[in-house]
Amino acid sequence: MSLANQRKKEPDVVRQKLLECAAQILVDRGLANLTVQAVADAAGVTKGGLLHHFASKQKLTAALFAEQLRTLDAEIDEAMAKDPVAYGSFTRAYVRSTVRGDLNGPCPCAALSMSTVTDPDLRRAWGQWYKARLVRHHDTDGDPELQLVRYATDGVWLADLLAQDGEPPIDRPALIHQMIELTRKR
Repeated sequence: MSLANQRKKEPDVVRQKLLECAAQILVDRGLANLTVQAVADAAGVTKGGLLHHFASKQKLTAALFAEQLRTLDAEIDEAMAKDPVAYGSFTRAYVRSTVRGDLNGPCPCAALSMSTVTDPDLRRAWGQWYKARLVRHHDTDGDPELQLVRYATDGVWLADLLAQDGEPPIDRPALIHQMIELTRKR
């Protein structure tokens, strides 16, 4: 009898482990190396076990992207709850969550996020999330100046993805400080 047959069935735990392993493979090896077999091996399950939870690589990446959006959403909500100034609070949280001062380079699932450029389903999911946030925070973050800060944030994120080895790193704390200052009412 194999170890898989002896182990207690915990589908939620296995599903989460698969997502964690997929995220780690993305960070370590990139989207091109995210295969069903590689994720199954990393999680210690059979390929069939993975396919029980995610019917295809596309379903796995969609679930991973949805998990990334939930994490980003929670992080932004937490930052906004701590922000004493309503005006620009979503934009400040978006800047801090996207252009992280504690990371040197792109966020862990940057390769997956980059695939929004080529994958219509992921692009649609991102667009729906972003539009819903803009509608929800229109009263505090609808000014065009704040939109420019969010566009600049996206540009920094893209620059991180396209950076070549050996390029000097950006002074993230200074950049974040300047972007946050732009969100203050004058």
